[in-house]
Amino acid sequence: MRRTIAAESSVAGVGLHLGVPVTLTFRPARSGDGLRFRRTDLPGAPLIPALVEHVVLTERRTQIGEEPVAVHTVEHVLAAVTGIGIDDLEIAMDGPEPPIADGSAGPFLDALTAAGVVEHPGCVQYLTLQEPIRVVDGESVYEAFPADQLELDIRIAFPHPLIGEQAGHYVPTAEIFAAELARARTFGFVREVEWLRGRGLIKGASTANAVVLDETGVIDTTLRWPDEFVRHKALDCLGDLALAGARVRARIVAHRPSHRGTALLVRAIRQSSRKENSVLGIEEIMKVLPHRYPFLLVDRILEVDAGKRVVGLKNVTINEPFFQGHFPGHPIMPGVLIIEAMAQVGGMLLLGAVDDPSSKVVYFTSLDKVRWRRPVKPGDQLRFELEMLQVRGMMCKMKGRATVDGELVAEAEMGAAVRDR
Repeated sequence: MRRTIAAESSVAGVGLHLGVPVTLTFRPARSGDGLRFRRTDLPGAPLIPALVEHVVLTERRTQIGEEPVAVHTVEHVLAAVTGIGIDDLEIAMDGPEPPIADGSAGPFLDALTAAGVVEHPGCVQYLTLQEPIRVVDGESVYEAFPADQLELDIRIAFPHPLIGEQAGHYVPTAEIFAAELARARTFGFVREVEWLRGRGLIKGASTANAVVLDETGVIDTTLRWPDEFVRHKALDCLGDLALAGARVRARIVAHRPSHRGTALLVRAIRQSSRKENSVLGIEEIMKVLPHRYPFLLVDRILEVDAGKRVVGLKNVTINEPFFQGHFPGHPIMPGVLIIEAMAQVGGMLLLGAVDDPSSKVVYFTSLDKVRWRRPVKPGDQLRFELEMLQVRGMMCKMKGRATVDGELVAEAEMGAAVRDR
């Protein structure tokens, strides 16, 4: 089962780097939507999927999306979301950057807990390594190893008497995250203040929302743990790992981690990992559907809840035969074929429930409320989710959605009938 929240909940304040007042509101999301930010202050209130494909590699923070449709310094919010195990969530903001609050993920965790975490139908996505990988980005060095759960080994080194070399090992379950990581605060040094402000950063920073260190100690605060510094780096790492778009199962050893380095690690993990939740591969699909090349438009079924819901994937490549004649030089997938692929995923829901699918065929009898929202291009991965709305004998009505990277590209309601071949 996937997880979202039961009600809305908000946190208000100013952003750390941009210093802009903002109200952030957590909103429940539909199963399969994933984690998405919404800029309610921009025309059309655009959505920005919290996925590494949309990350802009910047200094001292994690930025998703290109200006002006971008969100900055999202790592503490995402740490709270993934730390409590939420899969589907809309994070609405009326500004470009979440409030820094006290400099930790604690206020966001409190807001999510107050909203109530609930389960809803759907298959949790996991990323699991098949072999070790290593990523080096400047002083940041990462090694990731196959594991049955997420483990973080974080090591930092700063030439300061309160920090020096610190290391921590964490298995960030919801309980451990809340007790050991969530309230560790961001930190910085007095000697860097003018340099950072000269680069347009830390406009909203103060000793009330960050641990600030002079040459000998901290200013205007008391450490929550002697090793609060490495705990906060683990928190940042966890937040940036949320950009994988799935729950990561790996042991990650990070020496001097950075936001940029962790984003590069996530990209490497996605390239070398495999999804564990595949229910039906192409061989099983071909045993159910009568379609064949070039008209078989389903690559994988991720989830089947018999008679209720189905989730499937279609990987769109430049080798698709329709690209030869459909807008040559500007390849986009024909909208009618997106709907056809959606219908084939729906056919898996229907035919998968009969005893002998080879003796049956699905005829689609109606299409309603068809909408195409954006083009689908080579390299996109279409995710189809269909749910049953009504069943009468061998007739039914389904509602389908197609998304790419969490963004809606098409939707439709369709009627269908199962008949003897």
